[in-house]
Amino acid sequence: MLILLTALSLLAPQERHPAPASPPAGTPVIVREAEVMVRQPPPHNGEGMSTAFRISDAAPNRSMEFRKRVLHPGATIGLHPIAHDEVYYVLSGAGELTADGVVTSMSTGDAAYLYDGNVVGIRQTGEADLVLIIAYPLAARTP
Repeated sequence: MLILLTALSLLAPQERHPAPASPPAGTPVIVREAEVMVRQPPPHNGEGMSTAFRISDAAPNRSMEFRKRVLHPGATIGLHPIAHDEVYYVLSGAGELTADGVVTSMSTGDAAYLYDGNVVGIRQTGEADLVLIIAYPLAARTP
């Protein structure tokens, strides 16, 4: 019986959790998006209006940015070079991503992995808001 259990345990997928590289950098923080919501023009000389949820701003000593941005009809995040890898993930709506001069349509469930040095921007298209998650690393931890 012991041999059978051992054999079965070898076949079963194992959850492996690597040891952390260092002690935790802080205590976990819960952020309620309603508390970090602000209506503002889009960044990088964008056009139109947006609603920003600067979620990671509430986390001290962080090493990444994690934001939700709603681009309202006709709004854009202006073209800008990025100095880090960055991900745009579309929660809902439709838009056109420009990356290094190439325009690509994006819609719900699409993700764009953008690289350090790309010049990027995005435009809301269609009738519904374009709702994005934007995430990227910081050069250093925040205070």
